[in-house]
Amino acid sequence: MKKSSPAPGSLKLNYRRTALIGFAFFGILLLWQVYDSWCPTFLTDIFARNIYNMSSAELKASDPSKILNVQWIVGIIMACDNLAALILLPIFGNLSDKTETRIGKRMPYILVGTFVSAVAFPFIPLFFHYNNIVGMVITMGIVLMFMMMYRNPAVALMPDITPKPLRAKANGIINIMGYFGGAFATVLGIFMVLSKYINAPVAERNLRTIELPFIIASVLMVISALVLFATIKENRIKEEIHEELLLGEQLAAVETPIDDDAPMSRANKTMLLAILGAEFLWFMSDNALGTYIGNYVIYHLQSVSSATMILTILGGLASVIGFAIAGGIADRIGRKWTISSGLAITFIGLVVMCFVSPTGRAVGERGEFAFPALLYAVWVLKGFGMALVHNCSFPMVVELCSAKKIGRFTGYYYTASMSAQTITPILLGLVLNATLAWRTLPVYAAILTALSFLVFTALVKNIRATKVATVTGLEVFDSVD
Repeated sequence: MKKSSPAPGSLKLNYRRTALIGFAFFGILLLWQVYDSWCPTFLTDIFARNIYNMSSAELKASDPSKILNVQWIVGIIMACDNLAALILLPIFGNLSDKTETRIGKRMPYILVGTFVSAVAFPFIPLFFHYNNIVGMVITMGIVLMFMMMYRNPAVALMPDITPKPLRAKANGIINIMGYFGGAFATVLGIFMVLSKYINAPVAERNLRTIELPFIIASVLMVISALVLFATIKENRIKEEIHEELLLGEQLAAVETPIDDDAPMSRANKTMLLAILGAEFLWFMSDNALGTYIGNYVIYHLQSVSSATMILTILGGLASVIGFAIAGGIADRIGRKWTISSGLAITFIGLVVMCFVSPTGRAVGERGEFAFPALLYAVWVLKGFGMALVHNCSFPMVVELCSAKKIGRFTGYYYTASMSAQTITPILLGLVLNATLAWRTLPVYAAILTALSFLVFTALVKNIRATKVATVTGLEVFDSVD
């Protein structure tokens, strides 16, 4: 039964339905957190074994510069994955826009992508353990390809069934659900300490230490997809909220109205390009940190890898706070200034990181140093700041298209982010190889964050959506699908 038409300006966000959609993002961040935490270190170690005939732990003890010398190769492998994503994300976005099935246009891609990725994922550490570079890299490519089949449609699902003025708040809930997935993966990393495996003699390495996080991530990813499939009926929801979606189009924060039958206006196109340009720069910065922080902790700070997981937990908690309040901040000052504030906060944190050094205080049996507490503060600032950025940027992009092109514009968003993530591991790997200094990492990230702030603040207009009502109290559990 179709709901009655809402009164003008009375759109209300269905929090429970939005949280259920968030299970899609739960699976995405769960897998990527495990992938990003383990794979760069796997690659460093496996190349050290095959190029120098020594483990990375032995190299670190004898000649630490050789670890830096292989980072450009690590960067190329990580970038090849992202290059595939750069090609595949727009393809799957366009395909899902044009797909019509009885379970919806996004769900078939979500289900197939989930199950193939989940089956392949545990083979990455298996091939690594047995020193099979080819098998490991091919498996990483398979996981990435099917995650791209999953990712674009999964992210497009939220704006599909959320009116435009409510998408910033909805995106906050989606991202909080995603960070629950990332936090779970981080807890796994604390108990399955990667550095214990890497620092152990090759003959004494325990496969279970690195295999279990991948198996658990696969199982939980499948469960999250099944929850999504069981609770979110795309076609029925779109029919029920059709009038609300139409009202959302009228209240959208755009300079000129969106018309499917006419070319994109110059003003809207300029806004889109400015957002995507700034996004490219902040993802260059953020992905550099995400890709190399594990190696930075192990090989520069010479600390235990579980400290990286604690960093991620603190950053995740700060991100959750940012996602929870970003929509409200955007309602008050606009999405532009919310994003600009987030970039400024992140920049401050990265400047502080430039002054972080190894403590020199030995802990543990394998000569690791105590972890510098100042880096925890840096990650809190970065987590909160980038939450403000990510929460509002994606809604700004899909605000500029009609309902028929959400998958395509989601593809544009990910084209900018994935092209950055394709370039930055190689570029930073080459810089590290040239400078032989891990201190380059925060300097590199801080410069790119400052550039993204300048581009975004100078070129993006602060257009405000018409005020809409929001649900309060027990009303958030009404209208459950």
